[in-house]
Amino acid sequence: MIKNLIFTVLITWLLCLSVNISANETESNIPKQLQKESLTGAVWSIISSDGSYEVFSSGWAEVDKRKMENNTKMHIGSVSKVVLATGVLRLISQGKIELDSKVSTLLPNINFNNHWQQENPVTVENLLNHTAGLDDLRLWQVFSLEAKFNTPLIEAFLRDPDLLTVRSKPGERYSYSNMGYTLLAMIIESLTGEAYEEYLDLNLLKPLGMNDSSFKYIAQAGEFFDQRLAMGYSENNQPQQAMPTYLRASGQFTTTAKDMALFAKYLMGDGRIDNQVFILPKLLKNLSNASPTNATKAGLDIGHGLALAKRDRYGVLGDCHPGSIIGFRAMLCLFPEENKAFFIALNTDSETADYNSFNQILINQMDINKASRANVGVVASDISDWEGIYILQPNSITPFAWIDLVFNSVTVHWSGKALQIKPFQSSERSLIPSGGYLFSATDRETNSHVLFEDNKGTQFLSDGLYTYQKTPWLTMYSLWGSLLIGLIGLFYIFIAGSVSIVRREMSPSDELFMPFVSIIALLFPIPLFFQQSFLQMGEMTSGSLSLAIVTGLLPIGMIIGLVIGFRKQKKTIFERLNLVFISGALQWLVLLAFWGMLPFRLWV
Repeated sequence: MIKNLIFTVLITWLLCLSVNISANETESNIPKQLQKESLTGAVWSIISSDGSYEVFSSGWAEVDKRKMENNTKMHIGSVSKVVLATGVLRLISQGKIELDSKVSTLLPNINFNNHWQQENPVTVENLLNHTAGLDDLRLWQVFSLEAKFNTPLIEAFLRDPDLLTVRSKPGERYSYSNMGYTLLAMIIESLTGEAYEEYLDLNLLKPLGMNDSSFKYIAQAGEFFDQRLAMGYSENNQPQQAMPTYLRASGQFTTTAKDMALFAKYLMGDGRIDNQVFILPKLLKNLSNASPTNATKAGLDIGHGLALAKRDRYGVLGDCHPGSIIGFRAMLCLFPEENKAFFIALNTDSETADYNSFNQILINQMDINKASRANVGVVASDISDWEGIYILQPNSITPFAWIDLVFNSVTVHWSGKALQIKPFQSSERSLIPSGGYLFSATDRETNSHVLFEDNKGTQFLSDGLYTYQKTPWLTMYSLWGSLLIGLIGLFYIFIAGSVSIVRREMSPSDELFMPFVSIIALLFPIPLFFQQSFLQMGEMTSGSLSLAIVTGLLPIGMIIGLVIGFRKQKKTIFERLNLVFISGALQWLVLLAFWGMLPFRLWV
């Protein structure tokens, strides 16, 4: 018995020692990475398999004023969607709504432009798992100083009737939507008769013990000041205070690392609070189970569930959700099979920092079991028929569809051993065949991509979160050719016009005069934009209005130049050359106007 006791004590001591070593490694590695990435500060929590958790902090909550502390409050951006989704699941568990409840019935003032309304209406489940086919957002819904902390949520949809156009059959494809989660908050308000912030704070956060968290607007100064809230920063330690948005329900949430540890523990549990079912266990099990999209029906077992997405990273599988909001970045990852999880929030929103490196540090130090590698299989016999160019369908923001079409396509090629995927703007990836039309990327353990056809025979490529549709080579080369010719034309006009100005040979009667002036006019809005906050990007300011005017006048200037040039009875070889380049620029500008890119309006 004494030997057994000694053995038990020894094992316990070793386990505690390993935990302390892991904790010490985390405490040392995260601060080093903060310094390496030039980030201000971070708080994080780690949930161990025995249900215990540890909370850490490093860096500055406010540069040179306040150190980051374990109980510092942070904005977490879109990670708040997981919490809001949990609130919706609570209402479902209470029998107040169903996953398949029609949104049009719950929100009669919301009118979807849904071609599939009769057979596939937008449901609560579609909003939760981002398969409603809705746009993500508009700039004015996020970057505007006009929104107030209590602006009615419906005002996010009143400006443009096309905002709620359903672009793919509900349930068919994943398409991330901040607008969709704002609709979920509106459903909460419709069912409860309360502001969603008030209802969720009292009926969700309080029962979960998340006493330092809130959906309410909290800021670093002013009427809604909270002294425990960290300051947000952009690059070079530029402070970015919190601001309300029209889509606040999709990203407005303040919390601590401890509260998120409690939240993660609950999500990995049996759904009970004080031995009473709070959320149905079957709903919690589907938090990250991929929704039945075309991709999952074709065999791909990753995607977005009711609140989280499966992530295959660094050799492990996790149920995760990232978040970003002005001044902050965050990540929540659960590993339910091992009852482990981590949460991290950083108060710097940098375009150049490697935020994934923090996730990798935490995963490595938590000692998560490695995922099983997907088996190599025999590829489909008709694989060569799937080669070609694929475009994002649907894209994230409708007004920028042309940009996604031209710059975010991928080229698919079968090398004989692997499927080569070459995005337009990044390096090529190799996908190893897992059998049939399933593939696994070399840096993934499980199946990561699938090829499939719809009932019309249209070919698609999906990674569970993004769907690409095959498009004719001629279409893409025409678009790329139009862009190249247009840019060459504009460059020629600028250079030739500048030379003529220097030589004092330019006059209003020249065919280059108006095209050149219209190009120079593009410089006019630049100082106006420097005089306004980037937070007003989506507003009709003097800068954005002038940008719309000068871009709208650009093709008109080209047309005037062509009219002047063609009216000349005798044309020199240089005048003919001018007309060729002006025509080249005009054809591209007309194409941009067709796609709604001209005049370029940031507020639509």
